[in-house]
Amino acid sequence: MTGAEAPEGRSRSIRIPEDVARDIEERIQNSSFGSVDAFVAFVLARLLEQSHDAGFSEEDEKALKERLRSLGYID
Repeated sequence: MTGAEAPEGRSRSIRIPEDVARDIEERIQNSSFGSVDAFVAFVLARLLEQSHDAGFSEEDEKALKERLRSLGYID
């Protein structure tokens, strides 16, 4: 999959803060990414590939959960 391609198959909507979306829009200008959705899908797919190889340390997992909690994604 290249940066400009959206994942094939079914999709699901997610919500991200507006300021993050604006930052992504700025970052992808003049790139092969056609949308914020395409960029986010690409980055998440790469992150998941890496996490399968290396896994999260307990510290990384704790920091991630704290960040998600602070953003209101988990209780």
